[in-house]
Amino acid sequence: MRIAEIFYSIQGEGRLLGVPSVFIRTSGCNLRCVWCDTPYTSWKPEGEERSFKEIMAAAAKYPARHVVVTGGEPLLAPEIEELTKRLKQRAYHITIESAATIFKPVACDLMSMSPKLANSTPWKRENGKFAKMHEERRLNLTVMQKFIDRYDYQLKFVVDQRRDFDEIQRVLANVKHVDAARVLIMAQGRTKKELRERAPWIVALCKKHGFSYTPRLQIELWGNRRGT
Repeated sequence: MRIAEIFYSIQGEGRLLGVPSVFIRTSGCNLRCVWCDTPYTSWKPEGEERSFKEIMAAAAKYPARHVVVTGGEPLLAPEIEELTKRLKQRAYHITIESAATIFKPVACDLMSMSPKLANSTPWKRENGKFAKMHEERRLNLTVMQKFIDRYDYQLKFVVDQRRDFDEIQRVLANVKHVDAARVLIMAQGRTKKELRERAPWIVALCKKHGFSYTPRLQIELWGNRRGT
């Protein structure tokens, strides 16, 4: 299984904010978000092939009961179902972070979906080489619905501009049984300055729409630094 990194930190976003967790980051993605904060798993995928035994041994080094399987897009990995099965056998609480464009019946305690809004499409990056592909794939309402119906979940949306809230409302109007309490909004930004500039108006709109605001603790504490 191609792994970009395995590290121990705290969950920086969402309902499990601040929980010590082992992060298993796969390499490879079927999208190309213009503001991707892990380009070494998408735009220029890095990593090495690691066996299940090696992955499990690396996770066991740390005193955490929570594991976050992230990427890139972890559900792209052919071995992801077997990995989550083995993690569950070790009694880990498993969060999977996914863009929700691919469905697989994985073992998972919290499906953390981050559907991509129009602000993610790389129209100008690399002369728009990946823009059409990204735009066609970035939202898959059928996959979102399957995860909502089958798993404990959260929906995290990355907001860059005020109009993004209108798109969020359109997305939510096209899926069923969404609990507004599980909709979390976070600012697009790779620096503390960018996050703090956007936070006030995002919080105001979260209050208006009944959504939750989630900070990005990993950036607040360490900046956009790999392995934190």
